[in-house]
Amino acid sequence: MAKPKVAKRPTRDEFVLEEIGNQLVEAKQEDSEIVLTVWGREQSVRGWITVMDSRTGKVHVQKNGETIKVPFMDIMQVSYA
Repeated sequence: MAKPKVAKRPTRDEFVLEEIGNQLVEAKQEDSEIVLTVWGREQSVRGWITVMDSRTGKVHVQKNGETIKVPFMDIMQVSYA
């Protein structure tokens, strides 16, 4: 039985990844509400960054007491709410 084809995450160059990282750091330092477009999710993730875990590579976004852990490599776009 063949495995169903899963769309691969688009590749981005180091400059795009660095820019996303800079935007995340700035949003955390300024305590700004952000909207993340995440690969593989239909809805965007909105909230405030509480933790940027370099060990696991995940960004913790909190909204209404709920924390969503988003893998950094799945973040396609960062915008401000």
